[in-house]
Amino acid sequence: MTQPTALIVDDEPDICELLEITLMRMGIDAHSVFDLTTAQKLLREQSFDLCLSDMRLPDGSGIDLVRHINQTYPQLPVAMITAHGNMESAIEALKAGAFDFVSKPVDLEMLRKLVQQAIKLGKRRTSPTSPQKTPSGKNSPMLGNSPPMQRVRRLIDKLARSQAPVYISGESGTGKEVAARLIHQQGPRADHPFVAVNCGAIPQELMESELFGHKKGSFTGATGDHQGLFLSADSGTLFLDEIADLPLHMQVKLLRAIQEKHIRPVGGRQEIPVDARIISATHKDLAQLVERGDFRQDLFYRINVIELPIPPLRSRVEDIPLLSQHFLTRIARESGEKKYQLSPEALDKLKGYRFPGNIRELENILERSVTLLEGSDLEADDLHLPVTQKDGQPSASNTRPLGDKMEQVEREAIIEALEETRWNRTAAAKKLGMTLRSLRYRLEKFGIE
Repeated sequence: MTQPTALIVDDEPDICELLEITLMRMGIDAHSVFDLTTAQKLLREQSFDLCLSDMRLPDGSGIDLVRHINQTYPQLPVAMITAHGNMESAIEALKAGAFDFVSKPVDLEMLRKLVQQAIKLGKRRTSPTSPQKTPSGKNSPMLGNSPPMQRVRRLIDKLARSQAPVYISGESGTGKEVAARLIHQQGPRADHPFVAVNCGAIPQELMESELFGHKKGSFTGATGDHQGLFLSADSGTLFLDEIADLPLHMQVKLLRAIQEKHIRPVGGRQEIPVDARIISATHKDLAQLVERGDFRQDLFYRINVIELPIPPLRSRVEDIPLLSQHFLTRIARESGEKKYQLSPEALDKLKGYRFPGNIRELENILERSVTLLEGSDLEADDLHLPVTQKDGQPSASNTRPLGDKMEQVEREAIIEALEETRWNRTAAAKKLGMTLRSLRYRLEKFGIE
């Protein structure tokens, strides 16, 4: 088996020697150069599996090298060595396409993890058994052949080659967690845990303990040590869904954990190093929350290194037939039926619907329709779509009594809260400002299961 090779670009001989020794002990052949010009010359003459570059070089910036490698050698992971605490430079490098970064003084354990992931990524990209192309709309978990979805899959493919924090934006039900899982599965952390947490579903008083863990006896009820979600995701990916729901005091602690790559459990005296890639998401407008003072600007700047916007279903209507058939095939398989078929009229009706709940709502509509269906052919009337206002057309609900309109608004608010909390009724009731008993009454009243 060919020995992996690495290119080190740094004008400090001591740093080069430290990195060479560390990589040599990992079975990696390292070559050191001291400036940008020599690095570019060596890249033309031989191939490498990894590049480590200092930010400041005698004849240019490490950012210039990152851009050069991304344009000329896109399969080569390049990591940046930054000054301690200089997060602006680290984020600039990640935005330019750097695989990851390590701060001076170099933490050798973190460096070894970074190098292992970079080498693993290179093997995944060149292995004959690994996919070389972005999965098509029929084979990818992100179903759809529309131009917006093709762009999403191309960006996911690119993000999987980086360790930069990703912020996934989009409405509820668009598939943000599916996108996060795909980034994880296509990257070098695929063999390690993917841990998803809905920030809006954790009671505020337990949030620090859930994220960072706690020590036995640190508070009433702490009968044993608890490692927390950050450590559960160590070497893998931590997906923070609905991150906009984090209270301000937790935003401060999260920012420090992301920047320092260390956590302190509740009641703990020592910080613990942790290596988890952070992917966050919310259906809310984070930039607007920053302007209002409800979300910290520095945290937004840190998690929003690269944004992945997921389009709503109404902006990719041409994907509805493929999505519908996918859901109907799954429903038929689970129910033991041979096949369910949408009539052309039913398909047209779905295409004309606005889908405020997006893909999740489409799936729920089809599941409900099939449950009430006697045969195997779904007609337009079998869909029982909610009455909504279409662009440029008057709403049929304009003629409904005021009480009916209010109930419809209340019903939609309850469903939205349940979806945001992954149908955690206690968390949904808290979000809606009502008691759990009141929520149960309304769920029964509106027939929400």
